[in-house]
Amino acid sequence: MDTPLQPMTADSVRELLETAGAEVMARSGRSEHYSAPREFSFEAKGIFPNGMTLHVVARQFNYRDPWEASGRVNDLVDVLLFRDGGLSTLPKGYPFFQGIDEETGIDEPTLREIIGCVQSVNPKLYELQRITGDL
Repeated sequence: MDTPLQPMTADSVRELLETAGAEVMARSGRSEHYSAPREFSFEAKGIFPNGMTLHVVARQFNYRDPWEASGRVNDLVDVLLFRDGGLSTLPKGYPFFQGIDEETGIDEPTLREIIGCVQSVNPKLYELQRITGDL
């Protein structure tokens, strides 16, 4: 039996990132802030003490009822990983960002896992894997 996906908001994602120790900036989309990009429902960026940054973007609302009158939710987000000011992958051995710098269609439990991985990365692994030829 499938469990329903948990809706996410700028505030709920901000809380997840802050709880993991990140410095967070977040904003809601165009419906609340006219200057926000039209295609975003919300976005949040968390900078971790290890220098890694996650950019979480909810691109479109999903609609839960047939007439799209209510029930606008975001239960899937896209997540980009940054290191040293540019897009990045995670070192080998992590379940996410392997050969890619964006994970798409992420639900809340998976976002929690991604945050845990990025929070725990020792940046020295990049140099170690570069030296050994694994990166």
